Amino acid sequence: MEGTLVVVGSINADLVTHVERHPQPGETLLGRGDDIKAGGKGANQAVAAALQGAHVEFVGAVGADHYRKPAVRNLHSSGVDMTAVTEIDDELTGLAVITVDEKGENTIIVVPGANARVDDQYVSGHRERIAAADIVLLQGEIPPSGFREAVAAAQGRVIINLAPVVDVDRESLLRADPLIANEHEAGLILDQLGTPADDDDPHALAAALIDAGFSSAVITLGAAGALVADPELTDIPTPQVEAVDTVGAGDAFAGALCAKLLAEPGIALADAARHAARVGAFSVTRSGAQDSYPGAGDLLPE
Repeated sequence: MEGTLVVVGSINADLVTHVERHPQPGETLLGRGDDIKAGGKGANQAVAAALQGAHVEFVGAVGADHYRKPAVRNLHSSGVDMTAVTEIDDELTGLAVITVDEKGENTIIVVPGANARVDDQYVSGHRERIAAADIVLLQGEIPPSGFREAVAAAQGRVIINLAPVVDVDRESLLRADPLIANEHEAGLILDQLGTPADDDDPHALAAALIDAGFSSAVITLGAAGALVADPELTDIPTPQVEAVDTVGAGDAFAGALCAKLLAEPGIALADAARHAARVGAFSVTRSGAQDSYPGAGDLLPE
Protein backbone atom coordinates (compact mmCIF):
# COMPACT_ATOMS: atom_id res chain seq x y z
CA MET A 1 0.00 0.00 0.00
CA GLU A 2 1.25 3.46 -0.87
CA GLY A 3 2.37 5.46 2.15
CA THR A 4 0.97 8.90 2.90
CA LEU A 5 2.72 12.12 3.82
CA VAL A 6 0.61 14.73 5.60
CA VAL A 7 2.09 18.23 5.67
CA VAL A 8 0.67 20.57 8.31
CA GLY A 9 2.04 23.94 7.35
CA SER A 10 2.03 27.25 5.56
CA ILE A 11 0.87 28.36 2.14
CA ASN A 12 2.20 31.69 0.84
CA ALA A 13 2.31 33.79 -2.25
CA ASP A 14 5.92 34.78 -2.98
CA LEU A 15 6.70 38.29 -4.19
CA VAL A 16 10.24 37.98 -5.58
CA THR A 17 12.58 40.87 -6.41
CA HIS A 18 16.07 40.58 -7.90
CA VAL A 19 18.87 42.99 -7.03
CA GLU A 20 22.59 43.22 -7.75
CA ARG A 21 23.30 43.12 -4.03
CA HIS A 22 21.28 43.31 -0.82
CA PRO A 23 20.69 46.85 0.49
CA GLN A 24 22.36 48.24 3.59
CA PRO A 25 20.13 49.52 6.43
CA GLY A 26 18.43 52.71 5.28
CA GLU A 27 19.46 52.21 1.64
CA THR A 28 17.10 52.08 -1.35
CA LEU A 29 18.04 50.00 -4.40
CA LEU A 30 16.35 49.44 -7.72
CA GLY A 31 15.39 45.88 -8.48
CA ARG A 32 13.38 43.93 -11.00
CA GLY A 33 10.29 41.96 -10.15
CA ASP A 34 8.79 38.64 -11.18
CA ASP A 35 5.25 37.36 -11.21
CA ILE A 36 3.68 36.32 -7.92
CA LYS A 37 4.86 32.78 -7.31
CA ALA A 38 3.67 29.94 -5.08
CA GLY A 39 5.51 29.55 -1.77
CA GLY A 40 5.29 28.89 1.95
CA LYS A 41 7.59 26.36 3.57
CA GLY A 42 4.79 23.85 4.06
CA ALA A 43 3.56 24.15 0.50
CA ASN A 44 7.11 24.08 -0.90
CA GLN A 45 7.91 20.84 0.90
CA ALA A 46 4.58 19.28 -0.07
CA VAL A 47 5.11 20.09 -3.75
CA ALA A 48 8.70 18.82 -3.67
CA ALA A 49 7.55 15.51 -2.18
CA ALA A 50 4.62 15.13 -4.58
CA LEU A 51 6.84 15.78 -7.60
CA GLN A 52 9.10 12.98 -6.35
CA GLY A 53 6.13 10.62 -6.46
CA ALA A 54 4.82 10.76 -2.89
CA HIS A 55 1.13 10.73 -2.00
CA VAL A 56 0.79 14.04 -0.13
CA GLU A 57 -2.10 15.54 1.81
CA PHE A 58 -2.05 19.10 3.12
CA VAL A 59 -3.56 20.68 6.24
CA GLY A 60 -3.52 24.47 6.07
CA ALA A 61 -5.39 27.66 5.19
CA VAL A 62 -5.46 30.47 2.63
CA GLY A 63 -7.29 33.78 2.47
CA ALA A 64 -10.12 34.85 0.19
CA ASP A 65 -7.99 37.28 -1.82
CA HIS A 66 -6.20 37.56 -5.16
CA TYR A 67 -3.02 35.95 -3.78
CA ARG A 68 -4.86 32.68 -3.14
CA LYS A 69 -4.83 31.37 -6.72
CA PRO A 70 -1.09 31.73 -7.39
CA ALA A 71 -0.33 30.43 -3.90
CA VAL A 72 -2.08 27.07 -4.46
CA ARG A 73 -1.40 26.63 -8.17
CA ASN A 74 1.48 24.17 -7.84
CA LEU A 75 -0.11 22.29 -4.97
CA HIS A 76 -2.97 21.45 -7.31
CA SER A 77 -0.83 20.77 -10.38
CA SER A 78 1.55 18.45 -8.49
CA GLY A 79 -1.36 16.35 -7.21
CA VAL A 80 -1.36 17.30 -3.53
CA ASP A 81 -4.66 16.43 -1.82
CA MET A 82 -6.12 19.80 -0.77
CA THR A 83 -9.25 18.52 0.98
CA ALA A 84 -8.05 19.86 4.36
CA VAL A 85 -7.11 23.34 3.09
CA THR A 86 -9.68 25.97 4.09
CA GLU A 87 -10.31 29.37 2.48
CA ILE A 88 -10.88 31.87 5.31
CA ASP A 89 -13.07 34.81 4.33
CA ASP A 90 -11.67 37.41 6.73
CA GLU A 91 -7.96 36.67 6.19
CA LEU A 92 -5.33 37.38 3.57
CA THR A 93 -3.25 34.59 2.08
CA GLY A 94 0.23 34.38 3.60
CA LEU A 95 2.77 36.56 1.79
CA ALA A 96 6.57 36.25 1.53
CA VAL A 97 8.66 39.15 0.23
CA ILE A 98 11.88 37.69 -1.16
CA THR A 99 14.99 39.54 -2.34
CA VAL A 100 17.56 37.62 -4.40
CA ASP A 101 21.03 39.00 -5.21
CA GLU A 102 23.18 38.25 -8.26
CA LYS A 103 24.93 35.41 -6.37
CA GLY A 104 21.60 33.68 -5.77
CA GLU A 105 21.53 34.42 -2.03
CA ASN A 106 18.21 35.53 -0.60
CA THR A 107 16.50 37.31 2.28
CA ILE A 108 12.86 36.62 3.14
CA ILE A 109 10.20 38.46 5.15
CA VAL A 110 7.02 36.47 5.83
CA VAL A 111 3.59 37.92 6.64
CA PRO A 112 1.61 34.92 8.03
CA GLY A 113 -1.94 35.90 7.05
CA ALA A 114 -4.22 32.85 7.06
CA ASN A 115 -1.37 30.62 8.23
CA ALA A 116 -1.78 32.20 11.68
CA ARG A 117 -5.21 30.55 11.88
CA VAL A 118 -3.77 27.01 11.67
CA ASP A 119 -3.87 26.71 15.46
CA ASP A 120 -4.77 23.84 17.77
CA GLN A 121 -8.49 24.27 17.22
CA TYR A 122 -8.07 24.20 13.45
CA VAL A 123 -5.66 21.26 13.46
CA SER A 124 -7.84 19.24 15.84
CA GLY A 125 -10.48 19.17 13.12
CA HIS A 126 -8.11 17.05 11.04
CA ARG A 127 -6.83 14.66 13.70
CA GLU A 128 -7.97 11.51 11.90
CA ARG A 129 -6.18 12.49 8.70
CA ILE A 130 -2.97 13.26 10.61
CA ALA A 131 -3.21 10.07 12.68
CA ALA A 132 -3.51 7.96 9.52
CA ALA A 133 -0.34 9.40 7.95
CA ASP A 134 2.84 7.36 7.65
CA ILE A 135 4.83 10.60 7.94
CA VAL A 136 3.73 13.97 9.32
CA LEU A 137 5.91 16.89 8.23
CA LEU A 138 5.95 20.22 10.10
CA GLN A 139 7.75 23.55 9.90
CA GLY A 140 7.74 26.75 11.96
CA GLU A 141 5.28 28.90 10.00
CA ILE A 142 2.08 27.95 11.86
CA PRO A 143 1.15 28.81 15.46
CA PRO A 144 2.90 26.78 18.17
CA SER A 145 -0.45 25.47 19.40
CA GLY A 146 -1.20 24.03 15.96
CA PHE A 147 2.27 22.52 15.83
CA ARG A 148 1.73 20.84 19.20
CA GLU A 149 -1.69 19.52 18.22
CA ALA A 150 -0.36 18.04 14.98
CA VAL A 151 2.44 16.20 16.78
CA ALA A 152 -0.01 14.94 19.40
CA ALA A 153 -2.30 13.57 16.67
CA ALA A 154 0.50 11.88 14.72
CA GLN A 155 0.81 8.13 15.07
CA GLY A 156 3.40 7.67 12.33
CA ARG A 157 6.84 9.18 11.89
CA VAL A 158 7.18 12.88 12.68
CA ILE A 159 9.68 14.94 10.68
CA ILE A 160 10.24 18.57 11.69
CA ASN A 161 11.98 21.39 9.88
CA LEU A 162 11.61 24.14 12.51
CA ALA A 163 12.10 27.04 10.15
CA PRO A 164 11.77 29.72 11.19
CA VAL A 165 12.87 28.72 14.70
CA VAL A 166 9.94 29.57 16.94
CA ASP A 167 9.27 28.66 20.56
CA VAL A 168 7.41 25.34 20.49
CA ASP A 169 6.61 22.68 23.05
CA ARG A 170 9.81 20.83 23.99
CA GLU A 171 8.35 17.33 24.02
CA SER A 172 6.66 17.90 20.69
CA LEU A 173 9.90 19.11 19.13
CA LEU A 174 11.81 16.09 20.42
CA ARG A 175 9.41 13.79 18.54
CA ALA A 176 11.25 14.78 15.35
CA ASP A 177 12.85 11.79 13.59
CA PRO A 178 14.68 13.47 12.02
CA LEU A 179 14.90 17.13 12.90
CA ILE A 180 15.98 19.00 9.76
CA ALA A 181 17.80 22.30 10.29
CA ASN A 182 20.54 24.42 8.77
CA GLU A 183 23.53 25.41 10.88
CA HIS A 184 21.98 28.65 12.12
CA GLU A 185 18.67 26.99 12.97
CA ALA A 186 20.42 24.11 14.75
CA GLY A 187 22.19 26.56 17.03
CA LEU A 188 18.98 28.41 17.82
CA ILE A 189 17.13 25.15 18.56
CA LEU A 190 19.86 24.05 20.95
CA ASP A 191 19.70 27.43 22.69
CA GLN A 192 15.92 27.06 22.96
CA LEU A 193 16.36 23.65 24.57
CA GLY A 194 18.95 25.02 26.99
CA THR A 195 21.66 22.69 25.62
CA PRO A 196 23.94 24.87 23.45
CA ALA A 197 26.77 23.22 21.51
CA ASP A 198 30.38 23.88 22.46
CA ASP A 199 30.96 25.53 19.07
CA ASP A 200 29.19 26.09 15.75
CA ASP A 201 30.98 23.34 13.83
CA PRO A 202 28.28 21.23 12.12
CA HIS A 203 29.57 18.01 13.68
CA ALA A 204 29.42 19.56 17.15
CA LEU A 205 25.91 20.84 16.44
CA ALA A 206 24.74 17.42 15.22
CA ALA A 207 26.20 15.64 18.22
CA ALA A 208 24.61 18.19 20.56
CA LEU A 209 21.19 17.62 18.96
CA ILE A 210 21.45 13.89 19.63
CA ASP A 211 22.60 14.59 23.19
CA ALA A 212 19.58 16.90 23.61
CA GLY A 213 17.26 13.95 22.97
CA PHE A 214 16.57 13.84 19.21
CA SER A 215 16.47 10.34 17.71
CA SER A 216 18.05 11.67 14.52
CA ALA A 217 18.94 14.97 12.89
CA VAL A 218 19.92 16.28 9.49
CA ILE A 219 21.88 19.52 9.24
CA THR A 220 21.74 21.05 5.77
CA LEU A 221 24.89 22.88 4.70
CA GLY A 222 23.99 24.45 1.37
CA ALA A 223 26.69 23.92 -1.24
CA ALA A 224 28.64 21.84 1.29
CA GLY A 225 25.91 19.17 1.39
CA ALA A 226 24.44 17.89 4.64
CA LEU A 227 25.28 16.03 7.83
CA VAL A 228 23.17 13.15 9.14
CA ALA A 229 23.19 12.06 12.78
CA ASP A 230 21.21 8.92 13.62
CA PRO A 231 23.15 8.92 15.99
CA GLU A 232 26.30 8.06 13.97
CA LEU A 233 27.51 11.09 12.00
CA THR A 234 27.58 10.79 8.21
CA ASP A 235 28.69 13.55 5.84
CA ILE A 236 26.44 13.85 2.78
CA PRO A 237 28.02 15.44 -0.31
CA THR A 238 26.01 17.50 -2.76
CA PRO A 239 26.54 17.85 -6.51
CA GLN A 240 28.43 21.02 -7.45
CA VAL A 241 26.22 23.16 -9.66
CA GLU A 242 26.05 26.80 -10.69
CA ALA A 243 23.45 28.39 -8.42
CA VAL A 244 20.88 30.67 -10.03
CA ASP A 245 18.49 31.03 -7.08
CA THR A 246 18.71 29.34 -3.66
CA VAL A 247 15.12 30.17 -2.65
CA GLY A 248 13.36 27.01 -1.50
CA ALA A 249 16.36 24.70 -1.80
CA GLY A 250 16.09 23.58 1.81
CA ASP A 251 12.41 22.86 1.27
CA ALA A 252 13.22 20.80 -1.82
CA PHE A 253 15.60 18.77 0.36
CA ALA A 254 13.01 18.22 3.10
CA GLY A 255 10.24 17.20 0.72
CA ALA A 256 12.49 14.87 -1.26
CA LEU A 257 13.78 13.28 1.95
CA CYS A 258 10.21 12.45 3.02
CA ALA A 259 9.34 11.12 -0.43
CA LYS A 260 12.36 8.81 -0.42
CA LEU A 261 11.59 7.52 3.07
CA LEU A 262 8.04 6.72 1.96
CA ALA A 263 9.08 5.13 -1.32
CA GLU A 264 11.67 2.85 0.26
CA PRO A 265 10.57 1.82 3.78
CA GLY A 266 13.58 0.86 5.84
CA ILE A 267 16.03 2.94 3.79
CA ALA A 268 18.86 4.41 5.84
CA LEU A 269 18.39 8.08 6.64
CA ALA A 270 21.80 8.85 5.14
CA ASP A 271 20.79 7.24 1.84
CA ALA A 272 17.55 9.21 1.75
CA ALA A 273 19.56 12.37 2.45
CA ARG A 274 21.86 11.64 -0.49
CA HIS A 275 18.85 11.63 -2.79
CA ALA A 276 17.48 14.78 -1.15
CA ALA A 277 20.80 16.57 -1.67
CA ARG A 278 20.61 15.88 -5.40
CA VAL A 279 17.05 17.25 -5.54
CA GLY A 280 18.14 20.34 -3.62
CA ALA A 281 21.07 20.86 -5.99
CA PHE A 282 18.74 20.60 -9.00
CA SER A 283 16.45 23.24 -7.52
CA VAL A 284 19.12 25.96 -7.27
CA THR A 285 19.79 25.77 -11.01
CA ARG A 286 16.37 27.32 -11.70
CA SER A 287 14.59 30.44 -10.48
CA GLY A 288 11.89 30.36 -7.82
CA ALA A 289 10.97 27.85 -5.18
CA GLN A 290 8.29 25.38 -6.29
CA ASP A 291 8.83 26.19 -9.96
CA SER A 292 12.42 24.97 -9.66
CA TYR A 293 11.68 21.53 -8.25
CA PRO A 294 12.33 18.42 -10.35
CA GLY A 295 9.77 15.80 -11.22
CA ALA A 296 10.36 12.09 -10.86
CA GLY A 297 11.50 11.90 -14.50
CA ASP A 298 14.01 14.75 -14.38
CA LEU A 299 17.72 13.92 -14.47
CA LEU A 300 19.29 14.88 -11.17
CA PRO A 301 22.88 16.16 -10.94
CA GLU A 302 25.50 13.66 -9.77
